[in-house]
Amino acid sequence: MRSANGFGFSRRVALAGIGAITASLALAGCGSSSDAPAAQNVTAASVDGAIEKPNLKLGFIKLTDMAPLAIAKEKGFFADEGLNVELEAQANWKVLLDGVIGGQLDGAHMLAGQPIAATIGYGTKADLIAPLSMDLNGNAITVSNKVWDEIKGDLPMEGGKVKHPISASALKPVVKARNEQGKPFKMGMVFPVSTHNYELRYWLAAGGLNPGYYTDGDVGGTVDADVQLSVTPPPQMPATMEAGTIEGYCVGEPWNQAAVFKKIGVPVITDDEIWNDNPEKVFGIRKDFAEKYPATTAAILRAMIRAQQWLDADGGANRPEAVKILSQSNYVGADYDVIAASMTGKFTFAPGDTRDAPGFNIFFDKYAGYPYYSDAIWYLTQMRRWGQISQDQTDQWYADTAKAVYRPDLYLAAANKLVEDGVIPAASVPETDGYRGEQSGFIDGITFDGKTPNAYLAKFPIGLKQGQTVTASGVK
Repeated sequence: MRSANGFGFSRRVALAGIGAITASLALAGCGSSSDAPAAQNVTAASVDGAIEKPNLKLGFIKLTDMAPLAIAKEKGFFADEGLNVELEAQANWKVLLDGVIGGQLDGAHMLAGQPIAATIGYGTKADLIAPLSMDLNGNAITVSNKVWDEIKGDLPMEGGKVKHPISASALKPVVKARNEQGKPFKMGMVFPVSTHNYELRYWLAAGGLNPGYYTDGDVGGTVDADVQLSVTPPPQMPATMEAGTIEGYCVGEPWNQAAVFKKIGVPVITDDEIWNDNPEKVFGIRKDFAEKYPATTAAILRAMIRAQQWLDADGGANRPEAVKILSQSNYVGADYDVIAASMTGKFTFAPGDTRDAPGFNIFFDKYAGYPYYSDAIWYLTQMRRWGQISQDQTDQWYADTAKAVYRPDLYLAAANKLVEDGVIPAASVPETDGYRGEQSGFIDGITFDGKTPNAYLAKFPIGLKQGQTVTASGVK
């Protein structure tokens, strides 16, 4: 059962060429068909046979949420499945994506938005799938010391510390002053279809600041922006902020804690305060890889699920060992103390302000590995909200697209075998139609139901509405 500190498990449940996405996926049990009744549970794919491709190269970015890959390698879970896996750090998310599409990488630790965007043809066109979600939460938003000094005096206090969550409305006077000086307020995120981009945009908009809209072919997304966002690779975030190029950023760990340790910035909010238990990275592969190597795909997933379980087991008892592994130069390569500052049940917002954060990194608890259709739909709604999807789409289009990319049938094939072998408990595998149900826990109080994406989009004060499009001159 779930332990008091939050580790363990609990049982609860544009675009040119966007057309109808067909779901004729060879391995699907029923997970890629939109014809099934809404209440019908997803069933496992049928996977049998020997490993077809034992030698694999998998990519990652130097972030703590790549941990399931490192642990599967270092604890021998890949080897137990008959896999010889090489893990290779990538320079940035674009290089990683191109490596998977081009076949230089057999799969990778990916931004959840990457296989979705590739499938609908945003940025690049490729048939990628996500058969496993790697974690929940794990990001934060950090501002420079200069910005923190400008806003902290007006923030409410609680128990002698700044009250959390901190609203982006605190930035309004600073943003206004910068814009009046002709110096736009700039913040960084890691990629146009990253969770970080959407979380930063969500937080800003919830605080009454417009983060800007995208036009066709535009990767800047600064139309009508109060705050301008730009791309910076995760390990470069602290140095870019220190140089004054950006005044804050949204990134995964350990690069928020790195700013604290370097005394150059202050994290102001974690992503679980923006959306509690939000889905983060996925394991992404090409659709044709899964079709050609079904037993290999299942073996990879089994090893990663075992790693996820290990990471959350026994009240987080394995986290110090995980931090030691991740601190190696061939993985994240940050100091042990920097990684441990967010991965062992605590999070430091500022010197002297360390708070309990048992759920900051969740890998196995709360069905963290299951790739819910509704998670994919949330990302698609944010792409539409900010103009990356340039035209209105039907609710059915959102469902069909999600089912073409997120593959719970493949996850279940792997997880059910682990249950059968007594490796993971049956209660850790959800019985679901692929949707989480209505979700709350957002900073703006708006609820999300993945089955009604257009109704969800209509709730936002800031964001594209039905019938609106974006041009260089503004929203029409």
